[in-house]
Amino acid sequence: MRILHTSDWHIGRTFHGHSTFEPLRGVLEQLAAQVREHDVDVVIVAGDVFDSGTPAAACYTLLSDTLRSLADTGAEVIVTSGNHDSAARLGFQARLLRDGIHVLTDPAAVGTPITVYDAHGPVHFYGIPFLEPALLRHVWPGARSQAGVLAHAMDLVRADLSGRADSAGAPGAAVRSVAIAHCFAAGVEPTPHLERDIQQGGLDVVPLATFDGVDYMALGHIHGRQQLAPHIRYAGAPLHYAFGEGDKPRGSWLVELDATGFAGAHWLDLPVPRRVVTLRGAFEDLLAGPAFAEAEDAWVCVEYTDTLPQPDPLRRLQQRFAYCAKVVHAPAHVREGDGRTYVERVRAARSDAELVEAFLGHVRGGEGANDVERDLLRAVLDDRIRAEALA
Repeated sequence: MRILHTSDWHIGRTFHGHSTFEPLRGVLEQLAAQVREHDVDVVIVAGDVFDSGTPAAACYTLLSDTLRSLADTGAEVIVTSGNHDSAARLGFQARLLRDGIHVLTDPAAVGTPITVYDAHGPVHFYGIPFLEPALLRHVWPGARSQAGVLAHAMDLVRADLSGRADSAGAPGAAVRSVAIAHCFAAGVEPTPHLERDIQQGGLDVVPLATFDGVDYMALGHIHGRQQLAPHIRYAGAPLHYAFGEGDKPRGSWLVELDATGFAGAHWLDLPVPRRVVTLRGAFEDLLAGPAFAEAEDAWVCVEYTDTLPQPDPLRRLQQRFAYCAKVVHAPAHVREGDGRTYVERVRAARSDAELVEAFLGHVRGGEGANDVERDLLRAVLDDRIRAEALA
């Protein structure tokens, strides 16, 4: 059996104020083409289908079109909800969907699989929607964290698998299974961009041992592909949704099961509509330097290292980088102060010129006025003194 593992579509998300709707549509069309090309039997979407719990109408249209395209290939499609999704809104039309499309959003159904058959027999798919501990404590006693609710959910999965193994008859017969979850699992590489609602520390990290007992664990939530064990993987998002993701490839895992279980997985790249890059350097070099020419058609975050902030930096940079979306002033060297607080510097000022100098040093990382600014300041103060004398 061939399984395509994808996740974190985030339909409706913006990128620094820019719509990602049409780029995502194109990428999802390519995803459907890959499903057909590789004769995939089951497509898994491991949560965060939408970016918002209240998606716009166009988001539902894109989801419906994509699910229909995937199902038209002949594959079964299994979708679970993530922490960005409203389980109720995502799942409201589950019973109205055509055969072959399964949207799983109900925690009460965690131990009930979707069963798909291949030449070797059944494979049981257990969809675990994103689980809110606060909403499940009265149903699942002791479930007070992500680790707790995932442990309970996987206990339900293992209990169902145990019953199926007992009824299989033949001793040692393989009961193949796949589980799907949306969480932060132990062993994930550090990332500068974590999604909301699931922490990177404490009780909200789910131990890998929680996922014991299934042949493949399809995870969602982390936006870059990761392999935590041969059979435990994140597929990541199909688009770059943050500059911190720029070095991570976009795609999905093509997973294979044989007669005994997990047989391997390999990566299928998806096209990147527009690269995401971070540039760092002196402002004038960024405006004209040949070293940055290759980034002119990419989404750009600029970190300029000049000592002083530049006026109107975004507009000026967009004259070269049309898709510059973020500018950060990151001085290469920050002058150390003299140990005095700003209040102490102001109190020590003996003239208006020294008062302005103290202010500039405070707001510009220890860098006071330069020669041009001092001349301008002197002229302004002299004009004020003359005006007061004539008043």
